[in-house]
Amino acid sequence: MIRSSAAVLAALLASTSLTSVSMAQTAPAPASVPASDSGFATSEATDPYVWLEDVEGERAMEWVKAHNAHSLGVLQGDPRYETLHAEALAIVQARDRIPSPGFTHDGHIDNFWQDAEHVRGVWRRTTLDSYRTPEPQWETVLDIDALAEAESANWVYKGSTCLAPEERYCLISLSNGGKDAVTLREFDTVARSFVDGGFFLPESKGGAAWINSDTLLIARDFGAGTLTNSGYPMVVKRMTRGQSPDQAEVLFVGEPTDVSVSGYTLRDADGVLKATLINRSVDFYSSETYRVTADSSVVKLALPAKSDITGLVAGKLVVSLKQDWTAPSGQDFKSGDLIAWPLDAWLEDQTTPAVLVLRPTDRQAVEGVNATRNTLVVALYDNVRGSVRVYSPGETEWTHTTLDLPQNVSVGVGSASETDDKVFVSVTGYLNPSSLWLADGATGAVDQVKSMPAKFDATGMTVDQHEARSADGTMIPYFVVHKSDMPLDGSNPTLLYGYGGFESSLLPGYSATVGKLWLERGGVYVIANTRGGGEFGPRWHEAALQQNRQRAHEDFQAVALDLIARDITSQPKLGVMGGSQGGLFMGAMLTQRPDLINAAVIQVPLFDMLRFHKLLAGASWIGEYGDPDVPEQRAWIQAYSPYQNLRADQPYPEVFIHTSTKDDRVHPGHARKAAARLEELGYPVLFYENTDGGHGAAANLRETARRLALEYTYLSRRLIDAPTQE
Repeated sequence: MIRSSAAVLAALLASTSLTSVSMAQTAPAPASVPASDSGFATSEATDPYVWLEDVEGERAMEWVKAHNAHSLGVLQGDPRYETLHAEALAIVQARDRIPSPGFTHDGHIDNFWQDAEHVRGVWRRTTLDSYRTPEPQWETVLDIDALAEAESANWVYKGSTCLAPEERYCLISLSNGGKDAVTLREFDTVARSFVDGGFFLPESKGGAAWINSDTLLIARDFGAGTLTNSGYPMVVKRMTRGQSPDQAEVLFVGEPTDVSVSGYTLRDADGVLKATLINRSVDFYSSETYRVTADSSVVKLALPAKSDITGLVAGKLVVSLKQDWTAPSGQDFKSGDLIAWPLDAWLEDQTTPAVLVLRPTDRQAVEGVNATRNTLVVALYDNVRGSVRVYSPGETEWTHTTLDLPQNVSVGVGSASETDDKVFVSVTGYLNPSSLWLADGATGAVDQVKSMPAKFDATGMTVDQHEARSADGTMIPYFVVHKSDMPLDGSNPTLLYGYGGFESSLLPGYSATVGKLWLERGGVYVIANTRGGGEFGPRWHEAALQQNRQRAHEDFQAVALDLIARDITSQPKLGVMGGSQGGLFMGAMLTQRPDLINAAVIQVPLFDMLRFHKLLAGASWIGEYGDPDVPEQRAWIQAYSPYQNLRADQPYPEVFIHTSTKDDRVHPGHARKAAARLEELGYPVLFYENTDGGHGAAANLRETARRLALEYTYLSRRLIDAPTQE
């Protein structure tokens, strides 16, 4: 069965949406992409700040320390900071959160928990009956705080992979400071200790999967020539107990231009191994799947390049398609379809016909899939409103029922049981605290087992869903969370959030920090469901890929224009926020439409898009953005790359840029160089770099609280104060 370790958290998503209102919109000039500054940073030789890419270099770190001192002085010196920090810390360290549950194979519940006493976190376990009580009785499996102290190490827990079906022995992923690269160590969950002389894999990006108690599939850094250009594993090996990684048998070697290769196993609900598989990610979205045969050869499976194996249910292999495809059987399927084969028959003969499980409409998207012992549980969204369907397999068709859950919300399919058909489902809305439900896929019964207390006063608040017309006429939905008596006079401090890439959907959810630190104080919160995301399935994402990336930027700008046209806000009161790919979004807004905004929180961003593929994991995103080394593709990338398009004499607001030294996914050089270039051009800028924390910029809860307080102090200065403080 395809399932994550029971100790890994399942995200609790949430949603509320109202009737969509279409509004024609004509964008005032300038709406086009600016021509990039001639020659600036178009090569390493013409980039005066390339030295800031030396992650922990002495000169670069001195620059970071100086900027941290300045920014912390400004923001922590603001009289509001201490209150915001205290509120943020209370929220992130609160013990009345819902402990995110994961079923173990024997029906116990695992959870990874962080609070004020467990800053790094503790992996713990209880029974299902105990979990359903107000005060579950937890047994500690592994205390990461105690481990870090005992080993004088900066450990951050990154999950575990346990050997089915007993799940006694697990591979624990430990990161130094929050990096993606992890050390893997074998752990005995019964003895509650690391196995003396057990499996150990040194720090590397990549992973490992159990074949049996003495054999692993491993994809790691094995030395020179074993990593892709993206810095991920290119080689899969089979390692037996007692071998070193160098001694392990090579099963598969990819190409340097691949994103990565990895190995995993397909097991049924009883934990029986059904297939040993290797995934070759040719680019971020296209992959090949190979089966390892008894004689250690590999055979390519007849799957479309853009597809995912999502489950094994009662002997049926379920696959999600992300492209139109004609199967070897001659059947035609559409992008977004869920299809299924009888696994044994299909492995024997791949012309075996598939059965269509689900075909979403143009305004629907599958946002989550999990398998119980006998059913497939699907989170299906219609115009960004969620429902949960339970599908039961048949020879010629799958039947489904819809769980009786609250309406007009977001839903998240969580951990599922392998011994029966129980599954956890999360339900929330923007103004409704998260609740956790236990559903039975066999009977359709649902029971609320946990609910969050309100973390902010939502009295008098409401949620609207509107649509904005983008430059090409496409209607872009967005949500507005606000106080019901909000005046429509352009005076409302408004924070517009966006991401717009990698088929990642922004499904509305209950955010205690947004509510407490922004909405309670009179702010308006807006989430843009732009193209590039997955809100309406693979096609919504593909509409903004590569040469069409600018469409996503125009979508985000259209939402900003729509907010102003509706008099919800105005330029002096409008700020934007986004991280990673969303940080690129913010950079494009800054360089293309600075006239619309008065604040920008730019989190762990991509910014220099002419060099993104040369920095850390950047080459893996060529499938999303294109290749700057190909002249035609370089042209469309350079047209919007924020770093090259910063220029003098523009109405840029003072921005707040933050990143992490330990981020080994998006290089901190992007953020550093953005700040340096802005300063060179004469603009005020606030820059903060957390020296821990990885891509999430938060190795522990205290760092998370500080980051939140810094962000909302900055937004208060820019959008709430009148006149704006410079």
